[in-house]
Formats: sequence, structure tokens, C-alpha cells
Amino acid sequence: MDGPHGLAVTASGFGLKGPRGWAFRGVSADAEPGSLIAVEGPSGSGRTCLLLALTGRMRPTEGRAAVGGLELPRRMAAVRRVSALAHVAGVTELDPALTVGEHLREQALLQRRFGDAPRRLLPRPRAVRAREERERVDTALAAAGLDPESLPKGERTAVRDLERVEALRLSLALALLGRPRLLGVDDVDLKLPPAERVVVWDLLRSVAAAGTTVLAVCSEAPRDAVTVRTGAGPHDEDQQHDGEHGQDRHDDDKHNHDKHHHGEHDGHDEHDDDKHEEHEEHEEKEDADALAATGRS
Repeated sequence: MDGPHGLAVTASGFGLKGPRGWAFRGVSADAEPGSLIAVEGPSGSGRTCLLLALTGRMRPTEGRAAVGGLELPRRMAAVRRVSALAHVAGVTELDPALTVGEHLREQALLQRRFGDAPRRLLPRPRAVRAREERERVDTALAAAGLDPESLPKGERTAVRDLERVEALRLSLALALLGRPRLLGVDDVDLKLPPAERVVVWDLLRSVAAAGTTVLAVCSEAPRDAVTVRTGAGPHDEDQQHDGEHGQDRHDDDKHNHDKHHHGEHDGHDEHDDDKHEEHEEHEEKEDADALAATGRS
């Protein structure tokens, strides 16, 4: 099975303003396909908002950015289709009550229903579909470095019983099931000791080396990564002055995400591309409605 082909990521003067000020501003990036990109900055500096904006989940306010030639925000829906998220609080959180196997089966089912659109139209025997799904799951698990047999109860191990790095590996495996060309990962080094940080960065390097461009949020970037920094400009003076209120800033990020994620489409500067974008958004809404029907979003 061929691996994915990563996407180049570029940005210039990229910024996003929320109801309580700038989440991030003046961000520049220039990364080749298959790069390991580290979004570095202190907590509350807009790192997660930048991650979501570059993966088409939040609408930026100013500047330019493109993912594989798809301009943002004009082609947000298209960027969402070629990207995936892992380990993002409030977006891709694992259910602690479900087992590893249940997460994998659910994601494989969703991928069969919504992914690989042309293949969905081809009639295939059930045994063939089952074999392909198992192969896809095994490939994703191997890429994430997660061996279910090494867990206390195998695939029947509940998420609540996973170690922090094991949970991160599972989240990565679920995201990789769709073979994304851009993978966004949040808080990769949060609450990890130095030795485990090395393990996680080695894992992300291997994902990037296999072809997927990786965009990872962290507090300290490795030297070999393409580093994009937040919280380093004049617009962040208030954040630096109010550093003791980092949690408030984190709440700001989540508030900004909620507001933008549910659609602030009141501008008219993209009128020329409205028909194209409306068609993409209609497809996204159909998928979201079907997801809601499963009882989990």
C-alpha cells in the first residue's frame, strides 16, 4: 500500500482575531511536503488556534496561508478533507469508557462510510471489505507504534487504563486511518518527562518520514523541526504581561475555536468562490449529520 504524499505548508502575516483579541498574529511558515513542523509557544499563546487554522478548522482574520496549494480560508473544506487531527482537547478526545478496540472499529466504520468516496460506489464482497479494514487498522497502528497485544487486556483495554504516551499513540492511529496528507497534533509534550518526549518526537519523525506532513503543537521544539512560533510579537505584550492568567488565555483559544468552528461567514471578500465553497460545506454538513446519528461526534 502506497503511503500518503505530504503537503507543503506556507503562511505569511497569518493571524486570527477573536472576541477578546488576537489569538495569534504575524505568523510565517515555509515547510516542504513531509516536514515535521513544530508550533512552539507558551500555553495560551494561540498555538491550538494556529493548528486548527492551518488544518482548515478555524477561519483566519488576516494574512495568507496555503496547504498543498489550497489557499486559506478560501479552500478550508478542501484542506479539512486532506488533513486529520489527533490529541486535540475538545475535538478528538478519546472516550475513557471505551476500549482501544472499540475506538478502532468505530473509526474504521466512519472511514468506510465517509472516506475514499470513489471506492464507496464500488460493490465489494463483505470479506474483502473486512480484510481491507483490518489491513488499514494494522497499518495505522504500526505507524503510531501501538501494539495492542502489549496492553494489559489487549484491544479490550479501556482508554482510562492507558498510559499518557499510549493514549497519544491511539489518537495518532485513529487519525492515520484516513491516510491524511497533513496531520495536526496538539500538546505533544504536555506533562511528559524528557525521556517520553524523546519517544514522542521520534514517533512523529517517523510519521513525517513516511510521507505525511506533521504539524505538532509543543512548548519546546526539537532542533531538526521546522519551527513556527507564537507569542513572540508586539500583539502578545498583553499575554506576556498577564502571564499568570495562562488558563484564561487557553479558555480564550477554546472560545475562539467554538465561535469560528461553527461558522463566521459574514464577509463578502470571497464572493467569487462562494459556489465552490458552498458545495464543499454542504458535503461537510451531510457528513456531520451522519456522525451525529452514531451518538458520538
